[in-house]
Amino acid sequence: MAGVLLRRSVGQVLLLAVAVSLAYLLAAASLDPRAELEARSPRPPRAAVEARLARLNADDRTPLPVRYLTWASGVAHGDFGVALDDTPVAEEMGRRVGVSLRLLLAGVLLGDALGVGFGLVGATGRRALLDRLIAVGGFTVLAVPVVVLATVAETAAQWLNSRVGTRIIAWTGEYTPGRPGGSLGGITERARHLILPTLTIALGRAAVLTRYLRGTLRDTTGAAFVRAAVAKGLTRRRALTAHALRVAVIPVVPLSAYGCAALLAGAACTEKVFAWHGMGEWLIDSVHRGDVNAVAAYCCFAAAVVVGAGLLSDLAVAALDPRTRT
Repeated sequence: MAGVLLRRSVGQVLLLAVAVSLAYLLAAASLDPRAELEARSPRPPRAAVEARLARLNADDRTPLPVRYLTWASGVAHGDFGVALDDTPVAEEMGRRVGVSLRLLLAGVLLGDALGVGFGLVGATGRRALLDRLIAVGGFTVLAVPVVVLATVAETAAQWLNSRVGTRIIAWTGEYTPGRPGGSLGGITERARHLILPTLTIALGRAAVLTRYLRGTLRDTTGAAFVRAAVAKGLTRRRALTAHALRVAVIPVVPLSAYGCAALLAGAACTEKVFAWHGMGEWLIDSVHRGDVNAVAAYCCFAAAVVVGAGLLSDLAVAALDPRTRT
């Protein structure tokens, strides 16, 4: 297992460096921070604009390779530059990363649990009506944009709160300002705010995993080792969960890991709709302002998440399938 980890780590680190470099080059070539600075009211003097662009390492008159080398040398020392509002990018990113990771972790755990559960129900083929409902629901979730799904969730929460007569579910921000953070009441308050954005992220992930796992499980249920387990006295459900699921989940693990790229895109929209001040909201605002350093920092975060998920998927596959260790 250590050899697998070492080989995968080297490849993933190289992939991370290439992805981050391309992300910065694309952001620096397409975004225009000069236009953002010159459009401010009152319009700053030209000398002030040039000085600000030089400080940001975003002067479009400087060759792009030179700007890239300056940025890369700073990143190698943990310095991601300065944002357009003069805030150190590393400091702002450190404040927002925790917010996004909490939301992503909750969404991934819930989505994977729902995907596995619905996939098992669909693979048994004994509850035709429930299987059809799951299939229709999955296709519906996949067809609806994340923004629309979040808006529908807000509407449903408003209806539920009005029917109950109290505010059970909250959806604006990560917590209510003024509430204590360390007490049980503060934890409950954060949980109320976490419900809707977590569901918004988890439903899309669960819909994808359900479709793939349902198919792989149905291919595996007729295998000889499953029939042998049933013949030895195991129930069909026990044979599915104890034997078939381990084999069927192997091709789904990489799909789930590299699906984090789409998950990050959905999380950005989710954070914006529910006013969570995480990395996704920062990306949308930074693109609108033309903030090259902030966009590049987000791309570093996204690439690290995807590459880290890929590494974990390689380890999970190696643990599930001994043949991949050689």
